[in-house]
Amino acid sequence: MKRILQGWHFMRVLRLALGIIIIWQAIAMKEWAPGIAGGFLLLLALANIGCCGPYGCSVPRRTRKAPVKTKDGTEDVLFEEIKNNEPLKTINHE
Repeated sequence: MKRILQGWHFMRVLRLALGIIIIWQAIAMKEWAPGIAGGFLLLLALANIGCCGPYGCSVPRRTRKAPVKTKDGTEDVLFEEIKNNEPLKTINHE
């Protein structure tokens, strides 16, 4: 219940309003397809889920450590060497 009552923002209110309007129109037109879409929007608004909410489609933050600074003020670069022991394949264009 706490999740429904708290955390209202613009996109959540917009989804709720659109869901109610679409359901209202679906009932007036006696059509079930728009009613399903309106119900979906209403569910998204009440449960506060979906891509439009905060952190909905966010990219995970990097967990990289801060760069190590040396005495002269430069930063050490960390890298990983990748070795490939297979010979290069050549392609004949004849």
